[in-house]
Formats: sequence, C-alpha cells, structure tokens
Amino acid sequence: MKINFRRFLRAPHVTTGTLRNSFDRRAVVIGGIQGGIGCLLAARMTYLSVFENEKYKLQAESNRVNLSLIPPRRGWILDRNGQPLASNRADFRVDIIPERMTEGDRTLAELGKLLSLTPIAMQDLQDKLEKARGFAAVEVASGLDWERFAAVSVRLPDLPGVVTQRGYSRFYPTGPAVGHLIGYVGAASAEEYEKDRDPVLITPGYKVGKDALEKFYEKDLRGKPGARRVEVTASGRIVRDLDTREDVPGKTIKLTIDAGIQDYAARRIGPESAAVVVMDCQTGDLLAMCSMPCFDPNSFSDGIGRLEWKMLSDDDHVPLRNKVLRGLYPPGSTVKPMVALSFLEAGLDPNESVICNGGLRVGNRVFHCWQHRGHGSVNMAKGIYQSCDVYFYHFAQRIGMDPIAAMAHRLGLGHDFPLPVAGQSYGTVPDPAWKLRKYGKEWQTFDTVNATIGQGYFLVNPLQQAVQASRLATGRIIMPRLIHGQENTMQASLGIPADHIAYIRQAMSDVANGPGSAPHARLPFPDIKLAGKTGTAQVVGLNVGNGKGGLWKHRDHGHFICFAPADNPRYACSVVVEHGGGSGAAYPIARDVLTYVFDKQRGMDILTELETGWGGTPEQRLDARYKAYSAQYGVGAPAVPSDEESRKLQAADGADEPAQPITEAQSPAPEPDPNAAASAAPQASPSPVASPGSAPQ
Repeated sequence: MKINFRRFLRAPHVTTGTLRNSFDRRAVVIGGIQGGIGCLLAARMTYLSVFENEKYKLQAESNRVNLSLIPPRRGWILDRNGQPLASNRADFRVDIIPERMTEGDRTLAELGKLLSLTPIAMQDLQDKLEKARGFAAVEVASGLDWERFAAVSVRLPDLPGVVTQRGYSRFYPTGPAVGHLIGYVGAASAEEYEKDRDPVLITPGYKVGKDALEKFYEKDLRGKPGARRVEVTASGRIVRDLDTREDVPGKTIKLTIDAGIQDYAARRIGPESAAVVVMDCQTGDLLAMCSMPCFDPNSFSDGIGRLEWKMLSDDDHVPLRNKVLRGLYPPGSTVKPMVALSFLEAGLDPNESVICNGGLRVGNRVFHCWQHRGHGSVNMAKGIYQSCDVYFYHFAQRIGMDPIAAMAHRLGLGHDFPLPVAGQSYGTVPDPAWKLRKYGKEWQTFDTVNATIGQGYFLVNPLQQAVQASRLATGRIIMPRLIHGQENTMQASLGIPADHIAYIRQAMSDVANGPGSAPHARLPFPDIKLAGKTGTAQVVGLNVGNGKGGLWKHRDHGHFICFAPADNPRYACSVVVEHGGGSGAAYPIARDVLTYVFDKQRGMDILTELETGWGGTPEQRLDARYKAYSAQYGVGAPAVPSDEESRKLQAADGADEPAQPITEAQSPAPEPDPNAAASAAPQASPSPVASPGSAPQ
C-alpha cells in the first residue's frame, strides 16, 4: 500500500486577515506585559522616592558623613584642698581595632618601627591582641610626642585597623602613693560591655574604673560622650569637619584625704611592707590611707605587661594587697589601753597592783612577760606605759573576756565602716560564744590571757586601729569619712566616764613622754606631746624563731597607735609594719608622719635624708627594679594571667585569718628597750636584693 505523505505535510492556508489578527493579539499581550512592568517600576520608584525617602537619604548621608563618639573626660578626684589625686592630661595615642586588621603581622611590624617599640613592648602588645575581643580597642602606645603621632597618622591608609587619637588620658600625680586608695582605669572587658551596653565602652581610648574609688564611682566619673561629624570620601579620607558636640566631663569627687600627708606617709614607709592611717579626731575625716609597697596606677592604666606583672607577683611584700582594709594582724599590746578601759568600767581600782616577776602561772602553764626580769609592782598606768603583760594576765582572769570583747567592739575593732570601698576585712574579736560557734570548743582561761595582750585569735586591720585611737582620744563614737563636704555632726559619746578616758590618755602620753616603752616616739616639739601605745605581734611560735631575725616571713609585726596633741587630741594615727621585727619599726614612722602634719618642712628634711639611703622615692625604686627585671628576663617573663585569675591571686593574698593562730602559752616578744637609743627610722629588711628575682626591700 502506497502512502502519500505530501497530504500530511501540506501547510495550512494563511490569509492576510489571519496574519493581521495574529499580530494584533500579540501586540496586545506584549503591550500589556510591558505596561504591567512599567506600572510596577513606577510603583516601586514611587515607594522608594516617597515612602523610603528618609531611609535612603540617611544612608547616603552616612556614606558621606562619618559620625564618631568622643570619649568623655573622666571626673577628677581631688584631695580636701583641691589638689588632684587623679586628673586628666592631653594625650596623643595609637590604638588598634583587631576586627579591622587585615595584615596583622605587617601592621605590627610597621608600628614597631614608627613608634620605636622595644621587644618587651611588642610582646606585651601581642598578648593584648590575643586576649582582645573584636570590638575592643587595644592600646599600642600613649603619651606620644607629636613627631611619632604624626608619623603614624600620615600612614593610616596603609595601616587598616590602626586608629590615632588626640584626647585625654588618666594621670595620677603621686603614682604608687594612691594606688590602693584611688585604684586605676583600663579598657572595658567583654563582660563589662555585656552588662552595661554603653557604646562609649567600645570607643577607642575610653577606659573604665577597675578598682577602689575609680570603680566605686564609675557612673559619676564617666561623664557623657561627645560626637564629631566629618565629611569623608569613599575611601574614608576626611574632607572637612562638619560639626562637633563637646563631651560632658564626669563629676568631680572631693575626698577628705590630704594629698601631702598621703604622699609623705607612702614615702616614709620606705622599703617596709606597711600601712599608715591618719584621721582627724574631731570629724573622723581620713587624711591618709596608705598601703605600701604598691603598684603604679599610671602604668596599670596602660595595661600591665608581662615583666611588670612578674615583678609584682614575685614581691613577698604583696604590693597588690590593700593592707589598710584587707590586711589582718594580731594587734599585740596596742589593745592594752582598751583592755584597761574595760577593767575600769568593770570597777577595778586603777591603783590596785600586782607584782611582776617576769611571768605568771595560769593553771599548769607559765605565761611570761616580755620583760623577763620583771617590772616589780605594777598598777594600771604602769601596765600601759611599760606594757607589762603580767598585769593584764592577772586582772583579765578576774574580769573575764566578755567585758573586754564588748569594749573592743565599742572602740571599733571587729567592725567595717560605711566607706565607698569594695570590701573590708573586719577581723576577729574573740569571746566564748564566738569560739564555740567557730570551732565548737569551750573558751579556756589561756584564751583570755592571750587575747588581753592582742594575741591568740585577735585580728584587726589598720583602719580599725586608727578608729580605736581616735575613740580613746575623744571618748566619742568617731566614724571614719572619706568623702569631703559631709555635714559635721556632733559624734555621740561612747558612754565612758570622762575620768576613765583621761586616765588612759595620760598613761598613753607617758609611753612617749614619761617612763614608757617608746621615749623615742616623742615629737620634736616642746609644746606638742604625742600619746601612743606600742605593739609587737608574734607571727610564729618561739619554737620556729624569735621574731627578730631570720626569715622575713617569721619576724614579728610592729604596731603603733597614737594621737596628738595628747592634751587636746586632733589627729589619730595607726601604723602596722609587716614582719618589721617589732614596734621599733612602727613608731618612728608614726612620729615622722605627725611631725610632717605639724611642721611640713621639718618632716621633709627627715624624709629627704632617709630616702637617700633607700634608693630614692617609691617611683624611683620601682623604675630601678623594673630595669633590673628587664635586664634579667627580657621577653622571657611568663604571660599575665586573665582578670579572673588576677582576682583569685589577690583574694588569696588577702586571707582573712592566719592558718594557725598562736593560741597556746607563749613568751611575748620584747617591746623596745626604753634605755636603748632608737634609730631614726626602721632599717630595710636584710633579705638579699642582688638578684632582681629576690624579694624587694
């Protein structure tokens, strides 16, 4: 069968009308589509130009204009006379924003050349960058001269992530003298930013308070940031300034501290590990709160480096601990005026005497007096000014511990005070109820005997001892104050008879001005008498050492509390010298500090001569030690621990109680021999200092 395929392949018949109709339909469809697209485009353009006008106008403006925050100037911290303890100074600085860095190694190498950074400084910078979060600025250098600042500024296009700043940096004129009192500042941590969410915290160059008053008053000192608007090119080059809104400086904080006394006390401590507190007996104003040795807050504000951290952490004098508030010590014989006051209130006749032959048997133990030859017949006044232990051993057994503990609390021992500080260690005033609660053991007679000479479980801090001295001087509830300008109100009476206070004051005056244990504590003024009480506190038992020589950590603590003038008290002072070998290390410091208070020139003459033998001021000694460490360790010092690890280390250094308090019968360490010539000042501890790795002196 033959199939005709032509019939199937024949094209349909197309006419002119058919073609015209087909074209018209297509034109309509295409035109409709084009019209629809045109309407959509018109609608979109209308939406963008009308309804989204502000959005894109703002974006265009932000591409043309760069807005940056200006870190606010921190509020100043002033002393009572308006002298700055913490201020701001003009500063040229260079920072790095880690998240903006593209060629980190090349950028750091270039900065090292431009800024003449030492290998140690480069290592510290690397450490900071490793710990930094992307948003946080890392300080490269501050306090730059104009030449180095300009050298970096002109190369900014080739150094992505590098920021130059002209602003203000924190400055502490007296350096380590106020480290523990004022604190220091530093870049905000990630945790601080997450908590606060204030944009100024991530502004390059801005720093927050990290310790002490700087941290306590952070909100007041911070101020409000300013802003700067500049016109820039697409590459970020500044074309011109458009507008600047000035920052609002933080609030000024005025303290009761006297900058001169604070600095003098810090310098007079010399190479010792010690604390000095000076108070105004009439108002409670704290004139000095000094703990030495101390770090320099100026260097801490720039970020502590490896070498400085090792230098501080190697120091067995613990420069990171605030000894005024966190140091706790057995008070030694400085509690004897307080104990005598409790005896008077309990009805003991001050003329009733006991014979001191050098010791007293209590039960089956003999408690020795510091004067092994004995003091002979001793009444209350002699018991205080000769510091006779046997007198207090004898009558404490009759009176009991509870009245003694109650008097200690009334005089401020065992308490913290309402001050703007992060924390205070309040110590221990032991009594039978406390021992039962703490250790589950009954109070023993030897516990009372130990406590009456400031040993055993008794622990105080230097601030409490200054408060005790001011209350003994006035008979009033003097409360310490740190903020200037508070209303002066008449302090309430302790409720102690005036004749009791007068008796104790006279006995304390005889310590320095009569037949007492510290005649060389006498002030060099014929018309101003100092009243005080020495104290030597044992650190280890006599089976370990005699407390005078050997290992520094085994030497006795030295205490001295005092007030002056004795007949009309105005100033109270407490001094604690850690491991100073006894009170002979403490009272020369108190004497010279009060000499400066009454006669600045005479005090400075004494200090200048002493510092010649010590190697200069605290700043000069720190610089010398840093150079020695730099020569020995170079870039080989261990890394600085994190903020959390640092806090743990400081907490460990500030332990509230000794691990093994001396609670058994002991022979008290001798007080200074009143017949021996005392040196003008305590000598430096004889620990070796040849190697930079050894303990500082």
